[in-house]
Amino acid sequence: MVANSDLALEALADPTRRAILERLLGGPLPVKEIATPLPVTRPAVSQHLGVLKRAGLVSVEQQGTSRLYRLEPGGLEALRAYLDNFWSVALAQFAQAAARKEGSNA
Repeated sequence: MVANSDLALEALADPTRRAILERLLGGPLPVKEIATPLPVTRPAVSQHLGVLKRAGLVSVEQQGTSRLYRLEPGGLEALRAYLDNFWSVALAQFAQAAARKEGSNA
């Protein structure tokens, strides 16, 4: 699933969801292990995971009786590409401003 940048940005606006993504940096985890260090209930973590899944930022795999959640590289790459566009524009504008300033000092 490819991330919709609007959904992904909305999902990442919540600090608990960002904490969940950080927990998943170490690899796939079941809800119980994701929830353990977080200051919210396991059902709340499940709801947050649902939002992250709909945004394309995590995926889930059934493994025996557990469901393992993992980061979704495609969703993260789509979000990065969206943000990189802003970075490219900002750098180009900075270069133009620097060139104008250099020209006015000559």
